[in-house]
Amino acid sequence: MLYFLFVIILFLCSIPLQAMIAFAIFLFSGSPILYRQKRMGYRGKPFILYKFRTMVLDAEEQKPFLRKKNEANGPVFKIRNDPRFTQIGKFLSHTGLDELPQLFNVVIGDMALFGPRPLPLSEAKKLTSYQHRRELIKPGIFSPWIIDGYHKKNFEAWMESDIAYAKSKTIVSDFRLFAIACFFMLELFAKEVRLLFQEKE
Repeated sequence: MLYFLFVIILFLCSIPLQAMIAFAIFLFSGSPILYRQKRMGYRGKPFILYKFRTMVLDAEEQKPFLRKKNEANGPVFKIRNDPRFTQIGKFLSHTGLDELPQLFNVVIGDMALFGPRPLPLSEAKKLTSYQHRRELIKPGIFSPWIIDGYHKKNFEAWMESDIAYAKSKTIVSDFRLFAIACFFMLELFAKEVRLLFQEKE
């Protein structure tokens, strides 16, 4: 009950910031403002994940032409400085602000604040039976894998991190993760703001 109340308060407090981001996206890149995608959820049940749109409208169509630039191994596709980012999309993605709409996913019960990041269905289907153990808990907005430097680890290490977290998840560990996540987000935001100013100089 306390957790749900905390989530509701967090969601309501984020609405002004989400409204400003939505307006900025509409102003600089038009609609749609939100990006919706089917992801693999708790115990293998698909759900619709919401996030702010950070890429151009034909991003999926361009994906096959960017395979050689993929910086991740395994079934996932990641390019940190993706050429498909919109004018403000890169900033939103690198600061994690694009994930704010997922608070709604948490409110309706599809996700938790903390848990393994949900994979797109096409990528989740390529996991081994052992790796599917990450789906024994709800997927989350924050995961230890992200905070612990996801860009420095390979796919297998990512899956191991998620499975280990799923086995040891407690309220205490989640509150600790929340404190770390807050500082992590502030650091990301400060770093991206510095880079923006450097680019303008």
